[in-house]
This record gives sequence, structure tokens and C-alpha cells, in this order.
Amino acid sequence: MSTDPRLFIDAPLSAGAAVPLSREDAHYLLNVMRRGEGDPVRVFNGRDGEWSAQISHASKKAAALTVGAQTRPQLGVPDLWLLFAPVKRQKTDLIVEKATELGVAAICPVTTARTQSDRIKYERFQAIAKEAAEQTERLDLPEIRDIEKLDRVLDAWPADRVIIFCDESGDEAGEAWGGARGRGRPMAAALTPFDPSRPAAILIGPEGGFSPAERERLRALDHVIPVTLGPRILRAETAAIAALTIWQSACGDWR
Repeated sequence: MSTDPRLFIDAPLSAGAAVPLSREDAHYLLNVMRRGEGDPVRVFNGRDGEWSAQISHASKKAAALTVGAQTRPQLGVPDLWLLFAPVKRQKTDLIVEKATELGVAAICPVTTARTQSDRIKYERFQAIAKEAAEQTERLDLPEIRDIEKLDRVLDAWPADRVIIFCDESGDEAGEAWGGARGRGRPMAAALTPFDPSRPAAILIGPEGGFSPAERERLRALDHVIPVTLGPRILRAETAAIAALTIWQSACGDWR
């Protein structure tokens, strides 16, 4: 595998094209990676595959590339969305980073009854996803959507897309986390008969879980599959990583 620096460039890519770099990318390439004029770079834009390129201009505050030949054709990721309730900043950033690395097509923050924060830094999420895609050989960036209330998301939900509902609660009132009765099936078992070509989404709740009303609504929907991630109650960021790993192993491009 090439060790040449790799950049996401939001510009058309073709042989011989001249591509000016943003100030941030120029700083990364020249000052962080210590590259200069004539050095090789790899570039991708999420549409035209990956291309070799060369630094054709370098100064203290600017740089430009000349595109060479295509090194890889464009490949997509599985049609998988991640819906999650934002938590504390560092943990939410981790979810965005790992979701990008694990190959989700869309990152969809939602607010629930117990969500800790109803604000996100869209530009920061984009920067985190860009860096994660560059480092993991991914050929595109996930779509990052604005935060929206879970109820509104469900109101407009496409019927052909299944929701893998990570629900760690049971139905026994008065018991810790709802007891054992009414829990979802283990996720790996629930996915055994699932058609891997079907569009899907994974839904992760906030710390504290979903409210009874949210659980009731979700479990009443035909396109929702309630699942559990094991005998321990996981933190939101751990649950997201675990669920994405199981799905990719069973239905995604890890098979």
C-alpha cells in the first residue's frame, strides 16, 4: 500500500488537471507531512475514484497539484445510515470518526427525550469525517445531516429501509433497565436472515436509553428490528462502534 499522503479534494479529477489546495490542505501537506514541489500525493473526491498527483506549486501559504493517472476506480460503501443521539463533545466526535472508518453512507444525529445535547458543529463533523476517510483508504465521505428530532425522522422514514434498533431495555417495570423480559434478540442472530442488499440504518440512543414512549413507537413499526448488544450496558460511543462492526461483518463489505 502506498505511503504517499492522501487528500480529499472537492474538485473534478482527470489526467492533467490543475488543482489548487485549500489553506488547511496546503498546511497539512507542506508543514505536517513535510512535502514539497515534485512530491507525489494521492487524491480522491468521492466521484471520480482515486488519482495520483504531484505537488506543482508550494509556498508558505499555498500549494497546488497536477493530477496524473487514476489509481483506483470509484467504489461506494454499503447503504447503511447511522442514527445516534449526540453525547458529550469528545465522545460525539469519536462516533463520527469511527462511523466514517467503518463505512457508513450517512451520519444522522437525532434528538431524543434523553439526549444530552441538541446542537452539533456541522463543520467540525465534516473535518473529522474528511480526515478519517483520508487515513482509511475510503473513496468517499459520508453524508452528514443536520440534527433532527427522532419523531420527525420517523414520520418521514422510507418504508424500504430497515431500522436496526439497539434497545438495551426490557419490559419489566421497576426492574433495572426493564429487566430481562422483552429485550431484543442478539444483533448477530437477528441479522442472520436479513437481506444484505436492503437499505438499512442503525439507531443508537443516548446515555440513559430511550424513553418508554420512544421504545413503544419504534417497536410498533414493521420496518424496525429491535436488537441487543450483549449482557452489558454499553456507552453510546461503544454501542455505535459495536453495532457497526456486527452489521459490516454480517451484511456489509467485510464479508
